[in-house]
Amino acid sequence: MNTTYSFQIYKSTSLLPVEWNSLAANNIFLTREYLEVLENSCPVNMTCHFIGLFEEKKLIGIVLTQFLFAEKLESFGERDKCLKTSVRNFALKNFASHVLFVGNNMLTGQNAFVLDKSIKESKAIKTLHKAINQLKKDLKENGKKVHITSIKDFTGKEIEPLQAEFKNNYTFSTQPNMIFNIKESWKTEQDYINALSKKYRDQYKRARKKSEGIVKQQMSLSDIKQYEDAIYDLYFHVAKNAPFNTFFLARNHFSFFKEIMGDNFLLYGYFLDEKLIGFNTLIKNGEVMDTYFLGYDESIQREKMLYLNMLYDMIASSIKKGFREIVFARTALEIKSSVGAKPVKMYGLITHSNALINHNISRFFNYLEPKTEWQERNPFK
Repeated sequence: MNTTYSFQIYKSTSLLPVEWNSLAANNIFLTREYLEVLENSCPVNMTCHFIGLFEEKKLIGIVLTQFLFAEKLESFGERDKCLKTSVRNFALKNFASHVLFVGNNMLTGQNAFVLDKSIKESKAIKTLHKAINQLKKDLKENGKKVHITSIKDFTGKEIEPLQAEFKNNYTFSTQPNMIFNIKESWKTEQDYINALSKKYRDQYKRARKKSEGIVKQQMSLSDIKQYEDAIYDLYFHVAKNAPFNTFFLARNHFSFFKEIMGDNFLLYGYFLDEKLIGFNTLIKNGEVMDTYFLGYDESIQREKMLYLNMLYDMIASSIKKGFREIVFARTALEIKSSVGAKPVKMYGLITHSNALINHNISRFFNYLEPKTEWQERNPFK
């Protein structure tokens, strides 16, 4: 019997089918709770939609989309002041200000969808394609024409069934996802230190010595609310000075995240002379620890090697808690490599609504995605 697949687009988590979380069991970033965080404290220039795929009445797939509209964004990143950056920003505002992401632009990795393993994958992806086209029609009817559609982030193997269906899309690869694998034999931070070569053990010791005087504190919900403005200012300073940005978090994002996700969301504050000078965040995702946003005072960061110390703290904490790996995501590739993270190449699909631009999408994409030159390190013996 040839059963038909259908889809339903939801604008609110309150409308999601009751069985939604059964499909999200292995990925916290597709659970109803996390999507509620997105819905209620997402960036000002982002709207989320959630798609359910069905076989008859049975839910067989769950999907996250994010629609970003750049007209509410004051800056795309201020670190690089050059002609190419100006051209890129002009291109973004005029040809790419409305972007529909199938997936999560705030994370790295395959957080776009989950499909029931018992169904026919190619048929489900074809239904997903129809759902994306319908969502674009719905947005256009509301005066928001989608310029770019991007499906992200997938490994080489994960992208293949999507390439087969989305034939008119350009396959791109951006900065890799930096993954830190924790060896089963490591039970303490000292086990990790012992595995480092002399050069990188010396780096570890130097960083730890520089951080003397800094007090690290795991922050409760009331702590996060108390320091909300300071946390946001530290985050915003780092985000604004990144080479490229498509959104800025809402001011209440971290406190709302903690309120909804509880112990699965960890925020660590770093204090010097009782003043908050930095913070980082981690999300427990099954056996995987995902790093999230962070912030710091730039002047103290350099002097105290704060960012490097944060990486070491994330590693120590994840080993102690028994996690299998840490997703360090993109950016700061070389320093993450120096602590032992390895690059995993990620792919996505992109298409433009303008046929002429779409024909030249590979060249256009180079203006949208700044290239990063970096050298991979191997800190282990």
